[in-house]
Amino acid sequence: MVHHLRAAGTGFVLDARGPGVPVIVHWGGDLGALSGAELAVLADSAVPAIPPSSVDIPLRLSLLPTAMEGWSGRPGLTGFRVGDGTRPLDLRLDLVRPAGQLALAVLLTDAAAGLDLRTDLELTTQGVLRVRHTLTNTGGSAFELGSLDVTLPVPDRAAELLDFTGLWSHERRPQRGILGQGVWSRESRHGRPGHDDAFLTIAGTPGFGFRAGEVWATHLAWSGDKHTWAERSPLGAATLGSGELLAPGEVSLAAGESYSSPWTVAVYSAAGLDGLSARLHPWIRSWSTLRAAGAAGDPAGRPVVLNTWEAVYFDHDLPTLSRLAEVAARVGVERFVLDDGWFTGRSDDRRALGDWFVDPATWPEGLHPLIDHVLGAGLDFGLWVEPEMVSLDSDLARRHPDWVLGTDGSPTWRFQRVLDLDNPDAFAWLFARLDALLTEYPISYLKWDHNRDLLAGSAHRQTAALYRLIDAVRAAHPQVEIESCASGGARIDLGILERVDRVWTSDTNDPLERQLIQRYTGVLVPPEYLGGHLGAATAHTTGRTADLGFRLATALFGSAGIEWNLTEASEAELDAIADWVARYKALRPLLHSGTVVHADPSDPALELHGVVSADRSTGVFAYVALAAARAALPAPLRFPGLDPDRSYRVAPLTLGGAPRTVQDAPPGWLAAGGITLPGSVLAVIGLPAPLLSPEQAALYTVDLVPAPH
Repeated sequence: MVHHLRAAGTGFVLDARGPGVPVIVHWGGDLGALSGAELAVLADSAVPAIPPSSVDIPLRLSLLPTAMEGWSGRPGLTGFRVGDGTRPLDLRLDLVRPAGQLALAVLLTDAAAGLDLRTDLELTTQGVLRVRHTLTNTGGSAFELGSLDVTLPVPDRAAELLDFTGLWSHERRPQRGILGQGVWSRESRHGRPGHDDAFLTIAGTPGFGFRAGEVWATHLAWSGDKHTWAERSPLGAATLGSGELLAPGEVSLAAGESYSSPWTVAVYSAAGLDGLSARLHPWIRSWSTLRAAGAAGDPAGRPVVLNTWEAVYFDHDLPTLSRLAEVAARVGVERFVLDDGWFTGRSDDRRALGDWFVDPATWPEGLHPLIDHVLGAGLDFGLWVEPEMVSLDSDLARRHPDWVLGTDGSPTWRFQRVLDLDNPDAFAWLFARLDALLTEYPISYLKWDHNRDLLAGSAHRQTAALYRLIDAVRAAHPQVEIESCASGGARIDLGILERVDRVWTSDTNDPLERQLIQRYTGVLVPPEYLGGHLGAATAHTTGRTADLGFRLATALFGSAGIEWNLTEASEAELDAIADWVARYKALRPLLHSGTVVHADPSDPALELHGVVSADRSTGVFAYVALAAARAALPAPLRFPGLDPDRSYRVAPLTLGGAPRTVQDAPPGWLAAGGITLPGSVLAVIGLPAPLLSPEQAALYTVDLVPAPH
C-alpha cells in the first residue's frame, strides 16, 4: 500500500506496493488528508518518464537506492561477503509494519545474499522525520560492511545549498552555494564531528533566509566519523544523504550479527531556517535528559555557572579559589566549576591526564575544604574531567601502554593520546575512577572535555564505547549533570545531546566571534544547551577587547555563565554583573522555553535576533552591530514572531551600560523610553534603528499590552 505520514505541516509518502524496496514519493510540506485511492493515484502520477540512453524502467528513489534499481548516484548500501565477490544486492519487500500513526518499520530481505534489512521511519508530532537502517547478516560467513546510509529526495527548486565549516574557536561558519550536478560531499575523520563539522546540510529555494524560503535539512545524530552530501543527477533527481563513515574492515558482521546506522534527522520548513528551529527545538525538549531545576532551587532553567579556567588556569590554591567562589556568590552565580589542574601532577597541559586522583600537593585534604566553602556560599560544585584522553607522561600510560591508542611514532595532540575505551579493562578502570570521585564528593556537574582528534583506532568502536560510558555514569549517578566539551564546539550533535545537559559551544568567549557561532549552532540546538560565558574584557582566544555591555548581551542568550577572575573586577563591574545575573534569572523561563527568531537583515553587519514566548505574550531581542553599518540611517528594526493582531510595548533593556552609538540624537521612540504598537506594525514596518558603533548590542523587551475591556 501507499503510506502517508503527516504532522505539523510536514508530509511523507512511501509507495510500498512492492515487490522491491519501497519508493519515497514525497518529503516536504503537508499534502492534506488523502484517501487510499488518492494516495495510489499520487504514487502512480509520480512515476517519471524513461529518458533516452537510460535503464528501461522509470528511475525512482527508493529507501535504499542501489545499482539494481538503475541508481547511479551514491548507493544506500555497500559491502561484500568474504569469498562471494561483489554480488549485486536485490532486496525484496517482506513487510511494512505501522507503529502508530506516525511510524513505520520496513522489512526487506535478499535471501540469496543472506541479508535482512529493517528501515525505521518516524515523523514526530513536531514534524521532524527520523530514519535509520539496521542490516542483519543471515548468511553463514562474515559480511564486510562498507556503508549503510540514508538518502532522501529534495525537489528541483531546492537549488541552493548551505552547510558549515570552521576551526578551533571559530566554529559553525556558514558556506553557501548552488547545488549543481554532481556530489557536494563532506567527510569527517576526526573521531568526533570536528570544528569543521558540516553540522546541518540544508537545501533550499534560492535566497532562503531565517524567515523566508522553503528548506530541507538533514543532520546525522552521531558523534564519530561521518559523511554527509547533497547530489543532483543529470537525470533530474536531487538528494540529501548521510551516514557513518566506516573505515575498511571496521564493521565486519559475523553470521547473525546486526549493525544499525545512526539516526538521520530530517526537517522541512516553509518558513526558512527559523522554521527548522521551530520544529527541532520543541522535539529536542520533548526527549532531552535536561533537568530543569537550578542550583538554587529555581525550577525555571539552567543555573548560572562560574568556570575557573580563564580565571586561574592551572594556578589552583584554596585561598584564591575560595575568594573567587565568594565573589561569584555575591553576583548571583549558582554553580562553581573547577576546571583543569586539580588532579595529581597536573601543572600544565603536558602531563597527568588519566591520573584521576586529587593532587595531594595542592589539596592535602582532598577537595573537601573547597567544596565545603563553595556549598557554604550557596553554590553547587562541578568538576572538569577529560576521561577519553591520556598523557604519555602519566602513571596510567606507564602502567598500561596497551590502553593507549596509536604507536610510538604517532603524533600527540596537546601532548596527549586517546585512551582505548573499547578495551574492557580501560573502560572498567575509567568508570571506577569517575564513580569514586562522584561517590566521595558532592559533585553536581561534570564538564566532560575531549581535546584532540582520534587519528588512531576505530572511531566506530570508540564512539559506541563513549556512549556506554556516559550512560553508565548517568545510571550510577543520576543526579549529576554533564556538559559535553570538545576543544569547545567540536562535538555538538544529537547523538551526544541525548546524553548530556549542556554543550560548550566554543572555546572562545570573544562576543564578536560568539555572535556568529551561537546564531548557527542555535538553528539545531535549543538555547538552554548552549553554554555561553562572560569573559574578561580582552578575550583569551583572540586578544580583542570588548565593552562589558556587548559581552553581557552576547552571553545572555543561552546557558549563561562567567569565565573571568571576578576578584579582579571593579565594584562597578560587579554591580553590573549582578544586575545581569538577576535579569538572566528573570528571563530564564522565556529564554529556555521560547521560540528562537531572527530578522533577515538587509545589511550583513547588523543582526536582530530574539526569543519569543510560546504564547507570543513576551520576548527579548538583541540588535547587534558586528561591524560598521553601511548606511547612516539603518534599516528599521522589524520584530519577528509576534502576534500581528495584538499590541506590544517595546522598551530598551540596558545591561552593563548603554551601547555606544554614532548619532546626534536617538530615534524618537527610544528617546521616549519605548513605544506601543500592534505586532503587525512591528513585524512589517518596524521601528527606526539606532546607529550603533561596531561591536555593540542593544537589548529590547517586548511585552503584550492587555486589550482594553
